[in-house]
Amino acid sequence: MSETVLAPLQAWWQGLAARERSAVGLAGGVFVLGLLWVLAVAPAWRTLQKAPAERQALEAQLMQMQRLAAEARELRSQPALPAAQAQVALQAVVARLGPKARLQQQADRHVLTLQGVDGPALRALLVEARGSARARAVEAQLSRGPQGFSGSLILVTGAAP
Repeated sequence: MSETVLAPLQAWWQGLAARERSAVGLAGGVFVLGLLWVLAVAPAWRTLQKAPAERQALEAQLMQMQRLAAEARELRSQPALPAAQAQVALQAVVARLGPKARLQQQADRHVLTLQGVDGPALRALLVEARGSARARAVEAQLSRGPQGFSGSLILVTGAAP
């Protein structure tokens, strides 16, 4: 079967002059080299060019993760505060936001209601609450508007699970 398919091609090839065969062979070689470049070499080349920048970004992410892990270890090693002391510390932290934040205690949880708090202030509040009151957010329902974040956070104090 393959001979019947290749027979016309062989006849055509034999009908070409030596110079034409060379030109067709050269064109075929250029085509194969182009195909090899497009499918194999160019993608590998691009990957090699991007690799240093990607490695640097990954190393920066690793360093950030290591810093966060060290901070988590440090926070876990701190002793838990008594409930009353944690409540006072948390109220002091929330009071810095003024009328934009309201804190209510519900059993062992604290519901922090926010209205128009900007991102840096919210971050500072969470960092300070974690450090001084040993409070951590376990649930958040926040939306971002033109004035900042609004919604609620549920904070718990005490030892981490």
